Amino acid sequence: MTIKADSPDDYVSKVPEERREAFSALRKVINDNLPVPHSIYPAGYHCNPKEPLPHISLGSQKNHIGLYMMCIYGSEEAHDAFVAAWKATGHKLDMGKSCVRIKKWDAIPFDVIGAEVAKHSVDSVISFYESVIKR
Repeated sequence: MTIKADSPDDYVSKVPEERREAFSALRKVINDNLPVPHSIYPAGYHCNPKEPLPHISLGSQKNHIGLYMMCIYGSEEAHDAFVAAWKATGHKLDMGKSCVRIKKWDAIPFDVIGAEVAKHSVDSVISFYESVIKR
């Protein structure tokens, strides 16, 4: 499912109704804890400098909400800590390298997601990102 939107709010308005509440709640927890505003890193994403630095992304896919967490992609320690924290909630984790696939809207550990987003400083995210794109 591809949603074409002019803004994040427009995107949310087009998410299927049955998952819109969970999607909006995830977006809020991310925004409340997101440490890298676009204004701090004006160079933007190297593939499209008009887009902000890809730190955390959220997408409505055909069968799930996709939570893309670049902050845990490049660090085995951060990845393992996130996985352990999620599993400690008792909820099943369906995850790739950095993509969490959320299929049950009532089983989202918002506190775990918020804590993970908040623990990565602006400097550490930018430093990691720049080290990767310069390889």
